[in-house]
Amino acid sequence: MSLKTPIPLFTIPPRFLCPSVPRQLVRTIRSLAPKKRGGTHPERFNQGPGLKTLISSQDGAFLRREKNFPLRTGALAIKKGMTGIYDPVTAKREACTVLQLDRCQVTGHKRRDIHGYWAVQVGCGTKEARNVTRPERGEFAAKGVPIKRHLAEFRVKNEEGLAPMGSIITADLFQEGQWVDTRGVTRGMGFAGGMKRWGFSGQPASHGNSLTHRAMGSAGASQGSGSRVLPGKKMAGRMGGEHHTVQKLKVMKVDRENGIVVVSGAVPGPKYSIIEVQDSIKKSWPHVEATVGLTPMAGSVPAVKEEVVAEA
Repeated sequence: MSLKTPIPLFTIPPRFLCPSVPRQLVRTIRSLAPKKRGGTHPERFNQGPGLKTLISSQDGAFLRREKNFPLRTGALAIKKGMTGIYDPVTAKREACTVLQLDRCQVTGHKRRDIHGYWAVQVGCGTKEARNVTRPERGEFAAKGVPIKRHLAEFRVKNEEGLAPMGSIITADLFQEGQWVDTRGVTRGMGFAGGMKRWGFSGQPASHGNSLTHRAMGSAGASQGSGSRVLPGKKMAGRMGGEHHTVQKLKVMKVDRENGIVVVSGAVPGPKYSIIEVQDSIKKSWPHVEATVGLTPMAGSVPAVKEEVVAEA
Protein backbone atom coordinates (compact mmCIF):
# COMPACT_ATOMS: atom_id res chain seq x y z
CA MET A 1 0.00 0.00 0.00
CA SER A 2 1.46 3.35 -1.13
CA LEU A 3 1.82 6.19 1.32
CA LYS A 4 -0.34 9.35 0.87
CA THR A 5 1.51 12.56 0.29
CA PRO A 6 0.88 15.11 3.07
CA ILE A 7 -1.23 18.17 2.18
CA PRO A 8 0.88 21.35 2.37
CA LEU A 9 -0.25 24.07 4.73
CA PHE A 10 -0.21 26.94 2.20
CA THR A 11 -2.08 25.79 -0.86
CA ILE A 12 -4.32 27.56 -3.30
CA PRO A 13 -7.97 26.73 -2.57
CA PRO A 14 -10.20 25.51 -5.38
CA ARG A 15 -11.50 28.11 -7.79
CA PHE A 16 -15.16 27.59 -6.86
CA LEU A 17 -14.29 28.68 -3.32
CA CYS A 18 -12.66 31.95 -4.50
CA PRO A 19 -15.15 34.68 -5.37
CA SER A 20 -14.24 36.51 -8.53
CA VAL A 21 -13.32 40.19 -8.10
CA PRO A 22 -14.47 42.45 -10.98
CA ARG A 23 -11.90 44.57 -12.74
CA GLN A 24 -13.80 47.77 -11.95
CA LEU A 25 -13.43 47.10 -8.21
CA VAL A 26 -9.70 46.46 -8.67
CA ARG A 27 -9.30 49.78 -10.49
CA THR A 28 -11.25 51.53 -7.71
CA ILE A 29 -9.01 50.04 -5.03
CA ARG A 30 -5.91 51.09 -6.94
CA SER A 31 -7.22 54.63 -7.35
CA LEU A 32 -7.88 54.91 -3.60
CA ALA A 33 -4.37 53.83 -2.74
CA PRO A 34 -2.01 56.74 -1.96
CA LYS A 35 0.18 57.68 -4.89
CA LYS A 36 3.84 58.41 -4.57
CA ARG A 37 4.60 62.09 -4.81
CA GLY A 38 7.86 63.75 -5.61
CA GLY A 39 10.25 62.79 -8.32
CA THR A 40 12.00 65.44 -10.35
CA HIS A 41 9.58 68.21 -9.24
CA PRO A 42 8.64 67.63 -5.58
CA GLU A 43 7.72 71.31 -5.15
CA ARG A 44 4.62 70.78 -7.29
CA PHE A 45 3.05 68.60 -4.59
CA ASN A 46 3.71 70.67 -1.47
CA GLN A 47 0.29 70.23 0.09
CA GLY A 48 0.71 70.05 3.82
CA PRO A 49 1.12 72.06 7.02
CA GLY A 50 3.99 74.52 7.09
CA LEU A 51 4.44 74.56 3.30
CA LYS A 52 3.92 77.46 0.92
CA THR A 53 0.60 77.85 -0.87
CA LEU A 54 0.23 76.24 -4.27
CA ILE A 55 -0.09 78.74 -7.11
CA SER A 56 -2.75 76.67 -8.86
CA SER A 57 -4.93 76.19 -5.74
CA GLN A 58 -7.98 78.13 -4.61
CA ASP A 59 -5.97 79.89 -1.90
CA GLY A 60 -3.35 80.87 -4.46
CA ALA A 61 -6.02 82.38 -6.72
CA PHE A 62 -7.38 84.37 -3.77
CA LEU A 63 -3.94 85.77 -2.96
CA ARG A 64 -3.42 86.80 -6.58
CA ARG A 65 -6.73 88.70 -6.66
CA GLU A 66 -6.42 90.18 -3.18
CA LYS A 67 -4.56 93.29 -4.35
CA ASN A 68 -7.39 94.17 -6.79
CA PHE A 69 -10.11 94.43 -4.14
CA PRO A 70 -11.00 97.89 -2.79
CA LEU A 71 -9.88 98.88 0.68
CA ARG A 72 -13.35 99.88 1.92
CA THR A 73 -17.01 99.18 1.36
CA GLY A 74 -19.32 100.69 -1.24
CA ALA A 75 -22.90 101.96 -1.12
CA LEU A 76 -26.30 101.25 -2.63
CA ALA A 77 -27.93 104.17 -4.44
CA ILE A 78 -31.07 104.87 -6.44
CA LYS A 79 -30.69 106.19 -9.98
CA LYS A 80 -32.70 109.42 -10.15
CA GLY A 81 -31.89 110.54 -13.69
CA MET A 82 -29.31 112.44 -15.72
CA THR A 83 -28.21 116.05 -15.93
CA GLY A 84 -25.27 118.14 -17.12
CA ILE A 85 -22.50 119.75 -15.05
CA TYR A 86 -19.70 122.04 -16.16
CA ASP A 87 -16.31 120.44 -15.51
CA PRO A 88 -13.63 123.07 -14.83
CA VAL A 89 -10.84 120.57 -15.56
CA THR A 90 -11.90 119.77 -19.12
CA ALA A 91 -13.82 123.07 -19.68
CA LYS A 92 -16.75 121.06 -21.05
CA ARG A 93 -20.30 120.33 -20.02
CA GLU A 94 -20.29 116.70 -18.91
CA ALA A 95 -23.34 114.43 -18.97
CA CYS A 96 -23.85 113.15 -15.41
CA THR A 97 -26.05 110.73 -13.51
CA VAL A 98 -27.69 111.63 -10.19
CA LEU A 99 -27.60 108.91 -7.51
CA GLN A 100 -29.27 109.13 -4.11
CA LEU A 101 -28.58 107.04 -1.00
CA ASP A 102 -31.70 105.88 0.84
CA ARG A 103 -31.04 104.77 4.44
CA CYS A 104 -27.93 102.86 3.40
CA GLN A 105 -26.59 100.79 6.29
CA VAL A 106 -24.13 97.97 7.04
CA THR A 107 -26.11 94.80 7.77
CA GLY A 108 -23.50 92.03 7.84
CA HIS A 109 -19.94 90.81 7.32
CA LYS A 110 -18.37 87.99 5.33
CA ARG A 111 -15.13 86.69 6.84
CA ARG A 112 -12.26 84.83 5.23
CA ASP A 113 -12.03 82.11 7.90
CA ILE A 114 -15.78 81.36 7.81
CA HIS A 115 -17.08 82.25 4.33
CA GLY A 116 -13.85 82.18 2.34
CA TYR A 117 -13.66 85.88 1.46
CA TRP A 118 -13.88 89.38 2.95
CA ALA A 119 -17.02 91.37 2.15
CA VAL A 120 -19.44 93.87 3.67
CA GLN A 121 -23.19 93.34 3.33
CA VAL A 122 -25.03 96.62 2.78
CA GLY A 123 -28.78 97.23 2.78
CA CYS A 124 -30.89 100.20 1.73
CA GLY A 125 -34.52 101.27 1.84
CA THR A 126 -37.08 99.85 4.22
CA LYS A 127 -39.79 97.21 4.24
CA GLU A 128 -42.76 96.44 6.44
CA ALA A 129 -42.30 93.52 8.78
CA ARG A 130 -45.52 91.84 7.60
CA ASN A 131 -44.06 91.61 4.09
CA VAL A 132 -40.90 89.85 5.26
CA THR A 133 -40.59 86.17 6.10
CA ARG A 134 -39.86 85.10 9.66
CA PRO A 135 -36.32 83.81 8.89
CA GLU A 136 -35.44 87.17 7.34
CA ARG A 137 -36.88 89.05 10.29
CA GLY A 138 -34.81 86.87 12.59
CA GLU A 139 -31.63 87.67 10.64
CA PHE A 140 -32.17 91.42 10.94
CA ALA A 141 -33.16 91.14 14.61
CA ALA A 142 -30.06 89.11 15.47
CA LYS A 143 -27.83 91.76 13.90
CA GLY A 144 -29.70 94.63 15.53
CA VAL A 145 -30.44 96.50 12.31
CA PRO A 146 -33.78 97.56 10.77
CA ILE A 147 -35.35 95.60 7.92
CA LYS A 148 -33.97 96.57 4.52
CA ARG A 149 -35.56 96.24 1.09
CA HIS A 150 -32.37 95.66 -0.95
CA LEU A 151 -29.16 93.89 0.03
CA ALA A 152 -25.79 93.66 -1.71
CA GLU A 153 -22.23 92.57 -0.90
CA PHE A 154 -19.08 94.61 -1.51
CA ARG A 155 -15.78 92.75 -1.59
CA VAL A 156 -12.92 94.29 0.40
CA LYS A 157 -9.23 93.50 0.58
CA ASN A 158 -8.86 92.46 4.23
CA GLU A 159 -10.42 92.66 7.67
CA GLU A 160 -9.58 96.34 7.99
CA GLY A 161 -12.17 97.13 5.32
CA LEU A 162 -15.05 95.66 7.34
CA ALA A 163 -17.17 98.62 8.46
CA PRO A 164 -18.76 98.40 11.95
CA MET A 165 -22.08 96.59 12.09
CA GLY A 166 -25.05 98.93 11.83
CA SER A 167 -23.03 101.89 10.52
CA ILE A 168 -25.02 104.33 8.41
CA ILE A 169 -23.35 105.07 5.07
CA THR A 170 -23.66 108.70 3.99
CA ALA A 171 -22.94 110.37 0.66
CA ASP A 172 -19.60 111.80 1.85
CA LEU A 173 -18.19 108.28 1.63
CA PHE A 174 -17.21 109.38 -1.88
CA GLN A 175 -15.07 112.47 -2.44
CA GLU A 176 -15.37 114.93 -5.30
CA GLY A 177 -12.81 114.15 -7.97
CA GLN A 178 -12.36 110.47 -7.14
CA TRP A 179 -13.23 107.58 -9.49
CA VAL A 180 -15.85 104.92 -8.85
CA ASP A 181 -17.22 101.77 -10.46
CA THR A 182 -20.99 101.33 -10.83
CA ARG A 183 -22.88 98.06 -11.17
CA GLY A 184 -26.52 97.57 -12.06
CA VAL A 185 -29.05 95.65 -14.17
CA THR A 186 -29.52 97.00 -17.67
CA ARG A 187 -32.90 98.01 -19.07
CA GLY A 188 -34.95 95.11 -20.41
CA MET A 189 -35.58 95.61 -24.14
CA GLY A 190 -37.64 92.48 -24.73
CA PHE A 191 -37.20 90.27 -27.80
CA ALA A 192 -34.90 92.03 -30.27
CA GLY A 193 -33.46 91.10 -33.65
CA GLY A 194 -29.84 90.65 -34.56
CA MET A 195 -29.35 94.21 -35.85
CA LYS A 196 -30.57 95.85 -32.64
CA ARG A 197 -29.14 93.27 -30.25
CA TRP A 198 -25.68 92.74 -31.76
CA GLY A 199 -25.29 95.54 -34.28
CA PHE A 200 -25.46 93.42 -37.44
CA SER A 201 -25.31 95.40 -40.70
CA GLY A 202 -28.23 93.54 -42.29
CA GLN A 203 -28.75 92.31 -45.85
CA PRO A 204 -28.35 94.31 -49.10
CA ALA A 205 -31.17 96.61 -50.16
CA SER A 206 -31.32 95.36 -53.79
CA HIS A 207 -29.90 92.65 -56.09
CA GLY A 208 -32.72 90.20 -55.60
CA ASN A 209 -33.23 90.70 -51.89
CA SER A 210 -36.89 90.45 -50.93
CA LEU A 211 -38.23 91.11 -47.43
CA THR A 212 -35.01 89.99 -45.71
CA HIS A 213 -33.27 93.32 -45.26
CA ARG A 214 -32.95 93.02 -41.49
CA ALA A 215 -32.36 89.26 -41.31
CA MET A 216 -29.24 87.97 -39.57
CA GLY A 217 -28.06 85.82 -42.48
CA SER A 218 -26.22 82.51 -42.11
CA ALA A 219 -26.08 80.84 -38.71
CA GLY A 220 -22.94 78.83 -39.58
CA ALA A 221 -21.34 76.44 -42.04
CA SER A 222 -22.68 72.99 -42.88
CA GLN A 223 -20.36 70.00 -43.06
CA GLY A 224 -17.22 71.89 -42.12
CA SER A 225 -18.45 72.84 -38.66
CA GLY A 226 -20.45 69.72 -37.90
CA SER A 227 -23.75 70.65 -39.59
CA ARG A 228 -24.94 72.46 -36.51
CA VAL A 229 -25.19 75.89 -34.94
CA LEU A 230 -22.22 76.42 -32.65
CA PRO A 231 -22.95 77.34 -29.00
CA GLY A 232 -22.79 81.05 -28.28
CA LYS A 233 -23.86 82.12 -31.75
CA LYS A 234 -25.17 85.69 -31.80
CA MET A 235 -28.82 85.51 -32.78
CA ALA A 236 -32.11 87.25 -32.07
CA GLY A 237 -33.44 86.91 -28.54
CA ARG A 238 -34.13 88.70 -25.27
CA MET A 239 -32.08 91.85 -24.94
CA GLY A 240 -31.10 93.59 -21.71
CA GLY A 241 -31.93 92.69 -18.14
CA GLU A 242 -28.33 91.64 -17.43
CA HIS A 243 -25.79 92.66 -14.78
CA HIS A 244 -23.42 95.26 -16.17
CA THR A 245 -20.48 97.23 -14.74
CA VAL A 246 -19.30 100.67 -15.85
CA GLN A 247 -15.82 101.49 -14.61
CA LYS A 248 -13.90 104.70 -13.98
CA LEU A 249 -16.68 107.26 -13.51
CA LYS A 250 -15.65 110.54 -11.93
CA VAL A 251 -17.51 111.90 -8.90
CA MET A 252 -18.58 115.42 -9.87
CA LYS A 253 -20.56 116.56 -6.81
CA VAL A 254 -21.51 115.25 -3.35
CA ASP A 255 -24.40 116.49 -1.17
CA ARG A 256 -24.27 114.85 2.25
CA GLU A 257 -27.46 116.43 3.62
CA ASN A 258 -29.62 115.12 0.78
CA GLY A 259 -27.60 111.93 0.22
CA ILE A 260 -26.87 112.76 -3.43
CA VAL A 261 -23.81 111.69 -5.42
CA VAL A 262 -23.40 112.93 -9.01
CA VAL A 263 -21.10 110.90 -11.26
CA SER A 264 -20.02 111.59 -14.81
CA GLY A 265 -21.30 109.49 -17.68
CA ALA A 266 -24.12 106.98 -17.90
CA VAL A 267 -24.97 104.30 -15.36
CA PRO A 268 -26.60 100.96 -16.27
CA GLY A 269 -30.28 100.53 -15.49
CA PRO A 270 -33.53 102.51 -15.81
CA LYS A 271 -34.69 105.27 -13.49
CA TYR A 272 -35.25 104.34 -9.83
CA SER A 273 -33.17 101.19 -10.16
CA ILE A 274 -30.62 100.11 -7.54
CA ILE A 275 -26.98 100.88 -8.35
CA GLU A 276 -23.90 99.57 -6.53
CA VAL A 277 -21.19 102.23 -6.20
CA GLN A 278 -17.65 101.43 -5.02
CA ASP A 279 -14.12 102.79 -5.36
CA SER A 280 -12.66 102.11 -8.81
CA ILE A 281 -10.17 99.23 -8.95
CA LYS A 282 -8.30 100.73 -11.92
CA LYS A 283 -7.62 104.11 -10.31
CA SER A 284 -5.71 105.15 -7.20
CA TRP A 285 -7.57 104.79 -3.89
CA PRO A 286 -8.86 108.01 -2.26
CA HIS A 287 -6.65 109.17 0.62
CA VAL A 288 -9.27 109.41 3.36
CA GLU A 289 -9.70 107.89 6.81
CA ALA A 290 -11.56 104.62 7.23
CA THR A 291 -14.33 106.29 9.29
CA VAL A 292 -15.25 108.90 6.65
CA GLY A 293 -18.84 108.44 5.46
CA LEU A 294 -19.68 105.93 8.22
CA THR A 295 -21.90 107.14 11.08
CA PRO A 296 -22.54 104.78 14.03
CA MET A 297 -26.16 103.78 14.49
CA ALA A 298 -27.97 105.39 17.42
CA GLY A 299 -27.95 103.07 20.42
CA SER A 300 -24.97 101.01 19.27
CA VAL A 301 -21.81 100.63 21.37
CA PRO A 302 -19.63 103.00 19.24
CA ALA A 303 -22.37 105.65 19.27
CA VAL A 304 -22.71 105.47 23.07
CA LYS A 305 -18.94 105.81 23.46
CA GLU A 306 -18.91 108.89 21.24
CA GLU A 307 -21.75 110.47 23.27
CA VAL A 308 -19.88 109.81 26.53
CA VAL A 309 -16.69 111.35 25.15
CA ALA A 310 -18.60 114.37 23.88
CA GLU A 311 -20.25 114.92 27.26
CA ALA A 312 -16.91 114.60 29.04
